[in-house]
Amino acid sequence: MESLIQQLIEAVRKVGDEVVMPYFLKVARQQKDDGSVLTEADIAAQNALQGRLQSIVSAPVLGEEMPAEQQQACWDAGLEALWCVDPIDGTSNFAGGLPYFCLSVALLQHGKPVLGVVYAPALNEMFYASASHGAFLNGKPLPAASYAPSMRDGVGAIDFKRLPKKLAVALATEPPYYSQRNFGASALEWCYLAAGRFDLYLHGGQHLWDYAAGLLILKEAGGQATTMGNDEFWTDACGKCSAVAAGNPQLFDPWQSWVNANE
Repeated sequence: MESLIQQLIEAVRKVGDEVVMPYFLKVARQQKDDGSVLTEADIAAQNALQGRLQSIVSAPVLGEEMPAEQQQACWDAGLEALWCVDPIDGTSNFAGGLPYFCLSVALLQHGKPVLGVVYAPALNEMFYASASHGAFLNGKPLPAASYAPSMRDGVGAIDFKRLPKKLAVALATEPPYYSQRNFGASALEWCYLAAGRFDLYLHGGQHLWDYAAGLLILKEAGGQATTMGNDEFWTDACGKCSAVAAGNPQLFDPWQSWVNANE
């Protein structure tokens, strides 16, 4: 597994540095049917990753920028092994010149991630994990910072626009934490939680490619997560999952209870 993670790190770094970064501050944005942003760099990065990943492990590559039917076909064909790729998470940031974006790649076996890499090329930060072997940032174990001792002292990473209205209002008017952030790249939010930069996390709807690598990194760093309905994350290729998570496992139960009480 150590050899595989190193090969994966090298492949993702190469695509980030040589394919994605030359487009930064120079690319035009397009609007997809779902309203999200797409750029030439997304397509170029996905194509570049596909070939490199299949040379590491020969398995289907499920990418964000594929049609839903193709994503589902990859999922169905990838029971034993499947690559899951978000070529640029945080495309709006990327297209707007904000350095908060990343490439996210996970290798799933039997529907669960065993390797995960999230690379923020503009910040030179490489987050990675392999199942049962811990999580790391640029070679140093995660978490890299101490978590807040209580919710009231913590920082919450909250995606308001996808939450039920009642819950969003409660968070806006009577938040149980000290401060709130939302930077617009889900995979990096998972990693920042794993690193101790955030304490709590709440998101109303993510796709598989948004959380496959980041959730593994968080759990290998000692964090905990579930969906708002306590459902299984790993159910299908194209559906959305909510997420409730905490970097400090001691904060997970009170945070989840607060969310459930205010839905």
